[in-house]
Amino acid sequence: MNYGYSGIFGVLLLLAVVYAIINIAQSGAEPGRKALWIVLVLVLPLLGVILWFFLGPKSGSSR
Repeated sequence: MNYGYSGIFGVLLLLAVVYAIINIAQSGAEPGRKALWIVLVLVLPLLGVILWFFLGPKSGSSR
């Protein structure tokens, strides 16, 4: 059994993780919170990206 991420889903997840990490690093959050979010996204990629999207630090620009 293969439980890894492969194919187009794996590529899309990789792009989402990279995008999330860049946005987390550029956010105005405290450094400790940034580090926790980055670790969460790296350790649990799918769940981490979903949680970051809904609960994570927002970017410094106003939307």
